[in-house]
Amino acid sequence: MPVLTDRITVTIHAADPLSRAGVVRHLQHQPTVDIVPLLPGRDAPPAPAASVAVMTIDRIDGPSGAALCEVLRGGAQRVLLVARELREPELLAVVEYGVRSIVWRHQATEERLFEAVQRTARGECVLPPDLVDRVLGQVNRLRRSETAAARTGPGGAPRFGLAPRETEVLRLIAEGLDTRRISEKLAYSERTVKNILHGLMTRLQLNNRAHAVAHALREGYI
Repeated sequence: MPVLTDRITVTIHAADPLSRAGVVRHLQHQPTVDIVPLLPGRDAPPAPAASVAVMTIDRIDGPSGAALCEVLRGGAQRVLLVARELREPELLAVVEYGVRSIVWRHQATEERLFEAVQRTARGECVLPPDLVDRVLGQVNRLRRSETAAARTGPGGAPRFGLAPRETEVLRLIAEGLDTRRISEKLAYSERTVKNILHGLMTRLQLNNRAHAVAHALREGYI
């Protein structure tokens, strides 16, 4: 495997200081890694070609999904996700977000994390062996579901697309708003917001809100 000789700029995104300190401890002595601090209230600095965003999470939920969406919006950085666990629906959502590198938190030793950063910077896909079969299985199930929906989709509603109000609701979810705040923002009742989400997730066979936001992000709606 070729050795990456250029310097790698790393930004660290963590919900708690201990998680961030652990990543810093593993990477700060690597001679080819430059850790760039994230300054509160300011945009992240422009990302060079060899740039990796390391994000630590416990699992994908509303806040962490919104944070991941925000990190990926820049488009210039490759993301390495350090996760405690990912259930089946969350795994598919992460892949649809565009994440191609995942390391389990309990396996993130200094050596393994640095290797994952190097490979991610080169544009390689990094996945734990136990995740590969799960990803392939999820993709195959999704393709079969989409094929069936294309044949039997309800008339009058978009089979795979999103209606404007569905897009608005998902955009606000991606920004971290809950049902109550979305209803206030759009002047809908909370029941209407829930019905919109239920309808689109049923029609598109999406597993949860994070999966729905990932689908909208992948398809260019938000």
